[in-house]
Amino acid sequence: MTENSLPDSLAEIRDDFLELPESDRLQLLLEFSQELPAVPARYDGHPELQERVAECQSPVYIVVEVGDDDTVAMHATAPPEAPTTRGFASILVQGISGLSADDVLAIPDDFPQSIGLTRAVSPLRIAGMTGMLLRVKRQVRAKRAA
Repeated sequence: MTENSLPDSLAEIRDDFLELPESDRLQLLLEFSQELPAVPARYDGHPELQERVAECQSPVYIVVEVGDDDTVAMHATAPPEAPTTRGFASILVQGISGLSADDVLAIPDDFPQSIGLTRAVSPLRIAGMTGMLLRVKRQVRAKRAA
């Protein structure tokens, strides 16, 4: 974990964005959109097993698993024709999966505003990524309590 409770995985992603000129950050987001891992077969084609992220204009679904060892795995689907949203989902999947539940819950809610894209994408899209993060944290809390 780094300062402000940001896990190293997300701090590295944030730093990768902030090291680029603003004009190149959308290209990095597009690269993330192409790297969104496929959901496990048990979720593929079963949106009813996932949570729809209503804050996103595009149909984005997420599901979080918390293992017996308290390790979190995040899965997400987002359509290829929504590269910004898909990129945000990919950032979270790659940055959160493998973390402990405590580390996930400690991620600052304003992480999406910290990666240097607030002038490059609409506030609605940033709100969508924030919605994804808040839903992940809510699912982690719920699954730990179960």
